[in-house]
Amino acid sequence: MATDKQFTVAGVSKLDGEYKVRFANDIMRTKVLQKHGHSDIRLVDLPRAMDKYSAIEFLKTEASMQDAHAQSAIAEYLDEKAPKATKAPKAKAGPAIKAKAPAKSTKASREAAALAEAAAVARAENEDAPF
Repeated sequence: MATDKQFTVAGVSKLDGEYKVRFANDIMRTKVLQKHGHSDIRLVDLPRAMDKYSAIEFLKTEASMQDAHAQSAIAEYLDEKAPKATKAPKAKAGPAIKAKAPAKSTKASREAAALAEAAAVARAENEDAPF
């Protein structure tokens, strides 16, 4: 769960018969949740500012969150939001060994080839004809 956001309060609340995990930075969040119809609101101060995943790990061991409703909400949150394992990239089909491309000719190699050709022509001209 890659998030830079930090929270100082976490817990659970019940809305429309369903328990959900809640995160906040002030315990006064309880009043806002009540105003919006939440019940069984249980928020706890975290020992330090934490990201959501660390806060959830803390809540799993918190004494006030050991009942079935809270543990179920925590497990559901982890199922939905936990980092998923990434798949290894598939290997592309193709030859295992690639053929090496021929070297490009350089100016020096072109000059050497031209000199060798000129020398061969000169030798041919200097030879006496057999007749």
